[in-house]
Amino acid sequence: MTAASPVRRLFASVRARAAVGATLVVALALVAAGAAVLLSLRASLIDQADAQAGSAAREVAAQLSTGIAPADLDLPEGDDHPVQVVDEDDRLVAASDDLERITGTGVTEVTPAPAPRKPTPKPAPTPKPTDTDDKNDADGSDSTDNDNDNDDAKDKQDAAEEAAEDAAEDAAEEAADGGDSGDDRLERGEISEDSRESEGSATVDGESEDYRFAEVRVNTESRGELTVHAGAPLAAERSAVGTALTAMLIGFPLLLAVIAGVTWLVTRRALRPVDAIRAEMAVITASEDLGRRVPEPDTHDEIARLARTTNETLAALQTSVERQRRFVADASHELRSPIASLRTQLEVGAAHPELLDVPGAVADTVRLQELAADLLLLARLDAGEKPGQGRVDLAALAREELSQRTGDRVVVTSDLDSVEVAGSRGQLARVLGNLVTNAQRHARSRVTVTSWADGVWAVLEVADDGDGVPCQERERIFERFVRLDDARSRDEGGAGLGLAIARDVAGRHGGTLTVDDSPGGGAVFVLRLPAATAAS
Repeated sequence: MTAASPVRRLFASVRARAAVGATLVVALALVAAGAAVLLSLRASLIDQADAQAGSAAREVAAQLSTGIAPADLDLPEGDDHPVQVVDEDDRLVAASDDLERITGTGVTEVTPAPAPRKPTPKPAPTPKPTDTDDKNDADGSDSTDNDNDNDDAKDKQDAAEEAAEDAAEDAAEEAADGGDSGDDRLERGEISEDSRESEGSATVDGESEDYRFAEVRVNTESRGELTVHAGAPLAAERSAVGTALTAMLIGFPLLLAVIAGVTWLVTRRALRPVDAIRAEMAVITASEDLGRRVPEPDTHDEIARLARTTNETLAALQTSVERQRRFVADASHELRSPIASLRTQLEVGAAHPELLDVPGAVADTVRLQELAADLLLLARLDAGEKPGQGRVDLAALAREELSQRTGDRVVVTSDLDSVEVAGSRGQLARVLGNLVTNAQRHARSRVTVTSWADGVWAVLEVADDGDGVPCQERERIFERFVRLDDARSRDEGGAGLGLAIARDVAGRHGGTLTVDDSPGGGAVFVLRLPAATAAS
């Protein structure tokens, strides 16, 4: 366990894994390339040896085709090209002078066999004279005619015997050639165009080497068809392949060491900004100072994009934390006022019951309840609460909400078209209520609510005839605890959470909430939500 820990710690580094991975990949590539080079080099050198052996065999075959006897051949000297010449019966008829042993040609003899002697023809027996011959001789003419008839019969018998011998020789040759029709037979003095190669060894003048042998056939006048075996040494091939292999065995490890070192250094240099980012993030985590930022390298690579994304994340996190802090501070400030007012009224009522302002205490309690409800809803929204998947008719929702405000300055137009959206009825009712309450607070005489379908959108508008919202403040009013009229009393102006809640709910339903100038003067708040379809 202890011995393996340093190894695991080493490979836990990106630099080590990158260096090892690059080294392994290059090693596999070098092994494959080296094997291919060695095989190609060996094949090329063997082809070269085959060409040399074939050239030497054809030189000897050319001498035989001109009528030179095997014993008078001018064979190559030395161990460069050992030569064997064999006849159709695989008898060695000629060989290099210093050849002591040979394998791979099919004939292991190294000493030529003596040429076979032709049998001496026996004289024909002289026929004995008979009485008839004497009589014929006596007659004269009959004796001459009988001699001529005997000579003709003997000639016919000799021609028949020669034809039989030729047919037997042809049959034997066809059987030796594997039953061929005789088309591969060579003409007198002809040398075969093709040669067969083989590999073996030979000992010449006491030195043994490996050879490539070429086999060439030639048809001669005196000895019929002969086969010439000539060899070319493989020493050059063995030496070249061995030298290349030695160079690879020495060079490849050195090359792999260089590649591993270069990869280690390059990866270390490339990952140096990552170490700086990690160190800065550790400082930020320890100090909890979200105002710090990680260093961004001047490059345009992935590490630079990582640093920029990290800084953007830190900025968003800082904004979120500051927003949360402001929210807590503002919520504490907003809660403190009704709580303090309610406590004061209760303390006065406890000391002087006749001075207890019951309606004021009730109003402060209601305001405190509404503020607590708003804070709870914002907390749920910030926690990622998802809206429901029910269907809500905006026109019916508007009529229901406005029916509860019969004494307020509200005018419901006839443009409340029925259009459905998918979402939470309670949250959408809260949006409509906040918009109507905000419009009533700023309207002079009336508030108008309309709804209609605009393609794939469901639109709900709440307009008032008040002073409107300045252009530069139209985004700021949707922030939490923001009220444009700072001089307005908190009892009349509220806590500044209604529009922030409305926009958050609209965004979580896939819609938008914006403010613009109303055609009749004042402000108009436009709520756009995706219209519900059969699929949704």
